Amino acid sequence: MNRHLISAADLTREDALRVLDTADELARISDRPIKKLPTLRGRTVVNLFFEDSTRTRISFEAAAKRLSADVINFSAKGSSVGKGESLKDTALTLEAMGADAVVIRHSASGAPHRLAEWVRGSVINAGDGAHEHPTQALLDAFTIRRRFGRSSGGEPGAAAGGKPGGGLDGLRVTIVGDILHSRVARSNVLLLHRLGAEVLLVAPPTLLPVAVDAWPCSIGYDLDAALPKSDVVMMLRIQQERMNAAYFPSVREYSRRYGLDAARMAQLPERAIVMHPGPMNRGIEIAAGVADSPRSTVVEQVANGVSVRMDVLYLLLGGAEAGQ
Repeated sequence: MNRHLISAADLTREDALRVLDTADELARISDRPIKKLPTLRGRTVVNLFFEDSTRTRISFEAAAKRLSADVINFSAKGSSVGKGESLKDTALTLEAMGADAVVIRHSASGAPHRLAEWVRGSVINAGDGAHEHPTQALLDAFTIRRRFGRSSGGEPGAAAGGKPGGGLDGLRVTIVGDILHSRVARSNVLLLHRLGAEVLLVAPPTLLPVAVDAWPCSIGYDLDAALPKSDVVMMLRIQQERMNAAYFPSVREYSRRYGLDAARMAQLPERAIVMHPGPMNRGIEIAAGVADSPRSTVVEQVANGVSVRMDVLYLLLGGAEAGQ
């Protein structure tokens, strides 16, 4: 792996499989009475969040603490950023504190890339604008792999004997919803394609990016036509806080055409699973009954996020030399 994780495109197929295989090992720690490893003792991880977040920030904090790292949580609200301090000045402050890794979430696309130019530690992108969210894509791939028995983590149907797990070759993943404003969608398309999955984006034309034709995926507009051929359906939240125009007639009309309810879930193949990166708008893009069904992986994704982020921190800060 490189020194930073800013984009899913930074990962080769071998890098991604290495992350997923090592995360399988780390996931077993959550079943132990003592869930800590001394791997990153003495290292400092800074969570630098310029946008509100619950799942991602807590997930990174839990991951770093389970590896015995010191954690500093930095929130833009109530900090010098509110007084006009620039990102570069904040970066220089973190550098002076000796941060070994900076986990950054920012509303501006490209902010993690700029930060990586100013600090000597590793930079991990926890979401930048509508650009990317690579660790979310990794935990989604990890969840898919476990559900379909392609991991070495001892799940039902999984690879036996502790051997490395495989990719996602041949699986059909349909990502539905607000692709235009979704950093999760872009990272997932890049990573899932690299792991061998066939990715289909389904959304209203107004919620697709201008250059989406250049992405390694197919495009569709009819959810009902896509469902019977999907192994995985990933529902995305309508990000109304990022919208500055009317992208569809009404929320009710959007839900009618692109929402996943019980009737639509019944069209899925028997082994198909339903995913959502959260937070969910129940009753809009996903019905409550679907979100809480056994085929939903929403809770698993949260748990798997800690294991995957532990692994990313381990490989960037603790295991880079050992793994080369």
